[in-house]
Amino acid sequence: MKKNKKKRKWPLWLGGIILAILLIVGGAIIYVWNQIDNTIETMHTPLSRDNDPERQKELEAIFKDTKAVNLLLLGVDERSGDKGRSDTMIVLSLNPKTNAMKMVSIPRDTYVNIPGKGQDKINHAYAFGDVELSLQTVEENFHIPIHYYASVNMEGFKQGIDALGGVTVSNDRAFSQGGSEFPQGEVQLNGEQALDYIRMRKNDPRGDLGRNERQREVIMAAINKGASFSSITKFGNILSILGDNVKTNLDMDDMQTLFSNYRNTRNNISNVEINGNGQKIGGIWYYVLPDSEFSRVQSEIETHMNAK
Repeated sequence: MKKNKKKRKWPLWLGGIILAILLIVGGAIIYVWNQIDNTIETMHTPLSRDNDPERQKELEAIFKDTKAVNLLLLGVDERSGDKGRSDTMIVLSLNPKTNAMKMVSIPRDTYVNIPGKGQDKINHAYAFGDVELSLQTVEENFHIPIHYYASVNMEGFKQGIDALGGVTVSNDRAFSQGGSEFPQGEVQLNGEQALDYIRMRKNDPRGDLGRNERQREVIMAAINKGASFSSITKFGNILSILGDNVKTNLDMDDMQTLFSNYRNTRNNISNVEINGNGQKIGGIWYYVLPDSEFSRVQSEIETHMNAK
């Protein structure tokens, strides 16, 4: 292969995130529920704040009353000797009352206040303080609650897509990337092609926003593919890929509750796009949002969570 291994590495977070979402909202999982105990136990990594009895009561009340729940998905670029940064941050807000899901992709260069560290790129929060600080940074800047998280390292992108038998997307502009050609219209992607599809940024007039849209499109395609009956026989392969690639504070009971009461939110997914401007501050490029944009995103999520 002529592709540089280092260049190929960064997008591999997506495979793990797809698998995490499948565990959370994919319909196929119920058929193999008894087979995933060990995998869930390996993935289960509570945060320090999860030990707070009051927080546990709050989460139990949310599930008991089937209220909206928010999850933060982190795609982490981990390397040997380096904790890495969260290249991708996606907030999923699931409202079972309206059977609707909001998906918010937070650009990795977004200029925010990282608690205890000051103004910086939001993806640096993970390097400073792991998942705990990433979650706190999202909550405090956007003023929305995050109830659970799934953190995914870069392993398993191609394997995850291939284990699903590929995904189909609707491409709005023809382009080539990494040796793959993507015509306009409906495109079937295997793992290698999906990696190229979500990588393209420089030739997209929308830059990172265009790339984020393609990432969300692949995720939604994977959710629907994983929830289909034809994917059930592939779930053994998906479980073998999960392993140490995903960490989450969702335990087995939480996931079962999400499946039972929240799975239909995948039928009505809408995106909240974050609008800002790229600019240099102190010689470093950031994606800067006005205060009104933070407030708008907060308002959209709160409206979604409170809808009945």
